[in-house]
Amino acid sequence: MNADEAHRRAEALFKKEQQLREAQQAMVEYQAELRAMRDKDCAVAGAPAGSRRRRSEDAARQLERARSVIPNP
Repeated sequence: MNADEAHRRAEALFKKEQQLREAQQAMVEYQAELRAMRDKDCAVAGAPAGSRRRRSEDAARQLERARSVIPNP
């Protein structure tokens, strides 16, 4: 394997890893938005306020935890 081929392989691997990180982050954000919409729907439906607040806090903690696990280059 020559230097050019090694460089191409390294670039391809880097791009794949970057796409994976971006996809993971997008999924975390999508799930957080989905939970927020569900909480809003519960609020409209009259769910107890404590239940809504707890779910919202849980969603915020999960989003922060996921962001800290997914490395940013």
